[in-house]
Amino acid sequence: MIAVLLFFASILAGAIAALAGFGIGSVLTPLLALSVGTKEAVVAVSIPHLVATVIRFWNLRHTIDREVLKHFGIASAAGGLLGALLGSRFSSPILAYILGALLIFAGLTGLTGISRKMRFGRKAAWLGGAVSGVLGGLVGNQGGIRSAALLGFNLEAKTFVATATAIALVVDGARMPVYFFTSPDTVHRLALWIAVMVVGAAIGTIVGGRVLVRIPEIYFRRLVSLLILALGVVMLFRVATHG
Repeated sequence: MIAVLLFFASILAGAIAALAGFGIGSVLTPLLALSVGTKEAVVAVSIPHLVATVIRFWNLRHTIDREVLKHFGIASAAGGLLGALLGSRFSSPILAYILGALLIFAGLTGLTGISRKMRFGRKAAWLGGAVSGVLGGLVGNQGGIRSAALLGFNLEAKTFVATATAIALVVDGARMPVYFFTSPDTVHRLALWIAVMVVGAAIGTIVGGRVLVRIPEIYFRRLVSLLILALGVVMLFRVATHG
């Protein structure tokens, strides 16, 4: 039953990520953590996350905004790794409250159209990337806050997802060797569930990618903003109920 649940949840997560640039970790990690704990869930989910990210990257590689990737992306990846290292030694529910509140704020500004008036320059890109990366790394949820910050660049739908995907791929490439080196037993023991999530995430990514090209630009930002808002609400609910 758990494998079946993970399979369908992976399809949903892959489709969401194909539309918003994040979602696989946000959906699958807390679900799998119910059975194996958060630390092992993060390691296991990193594999379907990487596979789905590679598929999205390959399909959208020609639409990446290289300037945003160079300035925001590098800072975000570096900040994410720093946040992850700090998070292994320092953890507090306050951080999750802060990130949840920021996600809700970003979602509301996107839904109301305020974010469209923002214009991030080069310096703001470095700062926004670093801050969002550190916060995401500390809490273990980089994708949502990264997409929230990317709303400030007013990118077209495919460019938005492509650039978010390229940044995620850099982060995955840096963290995967660490996971395999430090937690080989987890990967071996959860191999079946990981395989199920890989297949589901791949299916969801392909289906979601076909939907992405049909979404009008005016609705795309609202969809991403709504997903970011929902992630913020869920994060606050989780930390309030589980600490």
